[in-house]
Amino acid sequence: MYQISPWRYWLVGIVVSLGLLLALPNLFGDELAIQLARDDRAAMDASGQARIEGILAAQQVAPSAAYLEDGRLILRFAHVDDQLKARDAINDGTAGDYVVALTSVPRTPAALRKIGLKPMSLGLDLRGGVHFMYEVDVEGAIDNAIQRMAQDIRKQLRDARIAFTAANVEGREVKVTLRPGADLQAARKLIQANDPGISLRNDTQGGLDVLFVGFTPDRVKARQDFAIEQNITTLRNRVDELGVSEPIVARQGVDRIVVQLPGVQDPNQAVRVLGSSATVEFRLVDEANNPYEAQSSKRIPIGSKLYLETDGRPILLKRDVIATGDQLTNATSGFSEGTPEVNVTLDARGGQEMLNATRDNVGRRMAVVYIETKNLAEGEICKGIRAGDTCTEERVISAATIQSVLSSRFRITGLQSAEAHELALLLRSGALAAPQTIVEQRSIGPSLGQDNIDRGMMAMAIGGLLTFLFLSIYYSAFGIVACLVLTVNVMLLVAVMSLLQASLTLPGIAGIVLTIGMAADANVLIYERIREELRSGNSPQAAIHAGFDKAFSAIADSNITTLIAGVALFAFGTGPIKGFAVTLVLGIFTSLFSAILCSRVLIDLIWGRRRRLAALPV
Repeated sequence: MYQISPWRYWLVGIVVSLGLLLALPNLFGDELAIQLARDDRAAMDASGQARIEGILAAQQVAPSAAYLEDGRLILRFAHVDDQLKARDAINDGTAGDYVVALTSVPRTPAALRKIGLKPMSLGLDLRGGVHFMYEVDVEGAIDNAIQRMAQDIRKQLRDARIAFTAANVEGREVKVTLRPGADLQAARKLIQANDPGISLRNDTQGGLDVLFVGFTPDRVKARQDFAIEQNITTLRNRVDELGVSEPIVARQGVDRIVVQLPGVQDPNQAVRVLGSSATVEFRLVDEANNPYEAQSSKRIPIGSKLYLETDGRPILLKRDVIATGDQLTNATSGFSEGTPEVNVTLDARGGQEMLNATRDNVGRRMAVVYIETKNLAEGEICKGIRAGDTCTEERVISAATIQSVLSSRFRITGLQSAEAHELALLLRSGALAAPQTIVEQRSIGPSLGQDNIDRGMMAMAIGGLLTFLFLSIYYSAFGIVACLVLTVNVMLLVAVMSLLQASLTLPGIAGIVLTIGMAADANVLIYERIREELRSGNSPQAAIHAGFDKAFSAIADSNITTLIAGVALFAFGTGPIKGFAVTLVLGIFTSLFSAILCSRVLIDLIWGRRRRLAALPV
C-alpha cells in the first residue's frame, strides 16, 4: 500500500478552503449604486452619511444598503428609478458639496467586505467602463515653445549687452528689432549658437535691423512628437492613481490619445484626475493692507491680489511670484509629527529665487497658491473661473511664517491627507506638455458587457460539459475525479484573480477555457500512465504511484513552454492580449496544483487506502 505524505492533505485542504473563500464574493453579482465623494476631497464621515440619508428619507427614497468605503459613501439601489431619483435629490439638496457618480458595485455581503474580500475585476468589454479620446493641441505646444524662446532671446541679448527695442512673437517667429548701431552679426551668432535647431533670417524695417527667429520643420515635428509622448506619460501616471488594472493609454493618429479604463467605479473622478492640471505658486503675503476691507470695498491694493484661504477667509498676496510649479523637480507626500505634508524640491533656478526671496523676508508670511485647471464632468459645478467646459480654481492652501531661509527643498503643510497625496501625484506626474481636450467620452454600459459575459460563460459551460462527458465516459470513476479537479482548478483561478484584482476580459474567458483543456490534458497523461502500469502487471496502488511519478515530467515540460509563451504575451502585448496572458499564466499554476496535488490526494483518499484492491476504474 502506497500512501502519500500527510502534508499534502493539509496543503490541499488549506489551499482549497482559502480558494473557496476568496472566490466566494464572485457569486453575488453587481447592484445599481450611487457613489459620493466630498468635493473638497476629504474623506466622507458618519455625519455626511447621516446628512445624505436624511435628504433621501425626505424624498422617500430608500437605498437597499448604505456604507462608507475608502472615504466615499456607497448607496445601493434595487431599481434604476430609485437610483436616478436619489441622484437628483442629492444634487438639489447639497449644492455641489459632493461629486455624485452613477455606478454599479458588487453585492458582496458586509461580512466579506469587512475582511477585505472583493470579486475579481472585469475588463472594459465585460463590465463596461470609460473610454476617452483626447485631442492634444500640438500647435499650442509649438506656441508655448516659441514664447519661451522669445524669453531666452531677450535674456541672451541683455547678458551680451546687444541693444534691442523689442523681441516679440509674431505668428510662428520671434521678431527681434535691434537698436541703431547694434551689431547684427553678433546678435545672429549669439542666437544661433545657443540653439542650432532654429531658422534665422534678417531684414530691415524703418531703418532698423530686424531678426526673425523660428523653428526648422524637423524641430517642429520633434516638438509635436514630444508633446504627445509627454502627455501620454502624464496620463499614465494619473491613471495609476485611479488604481485601474490593465488600462490602455495609447497614441492614435497624429494628435490623439486613447484612454480606456475598465471597471472604473467613479467616471467623474476619472474625468477630474485625468483632465486636471495642477500647479502651485509661492507668493509673499501683503500684510500692509486689510484683506477684509479689500474684499468688502472691492478695491484691491496695487501690486496685490485677493485670494481665499481653504476656510473661506480672504487674504491679500503680492502679485510677484517667487517660484512656480514649472520649477518643481519632485514632490512627495508624507507625514511629519502626524500632520500630512508635501515635500517639494525645486530646480536650481527656483531654489535661487526662493533663497533670494526668503533671505529678505524672514518673519513674514509666504503663501502657497494651489491652481487647478480641470475639465468639468457633467453636472459638476465650477467654483472658479469657467471657460466652456474648463474650470480654473485658485485657492491658498498654506500661509505660514518664514522661519528661516529656504532653498530648493522645503515642505508644504496645512493639507488634509487625501489632498496631500493627490497634490503630490499631480505635481510629480508633471504638467501636460500641451493642452488637451476630450473629443470623445464613451461609457460602455453593463448591458453590452453582460451580453459578452453570457456568451463567454455559455462557451465555457459547453466546453467544460463536453470535456466532463468525455472524461467521465472514457475514464469512468477516474474521469469523475478529473471533473472535480477541473472544477477546483477554475475555482482557484477565480480566487487568485480576485486576490490580485486582475481584470477578467473576454479574451481572458478564452484563456480560462484553454486552461480547462490543459488541465484535462494533464489528467489524461496521468491516467494513461496508470493504464500502462496496469497493463505491465503492476498492482493498482503501485500503478497509481508510478503513473503520477512518470507523468510529472511530461506535464511540467508542456506547461513550462506554455508559461514562457504566456509571459512573452504579457510582456509585449497590450489590452486584450494581456488579459489573455494573465488568465493563461495564472491558469498554468492552478492547473499544475490541481492536476498533480489535488488529483493525487483525491485518488489516494478513494483508492490508495484500500488493502484489497483488485482493479482500478480507469
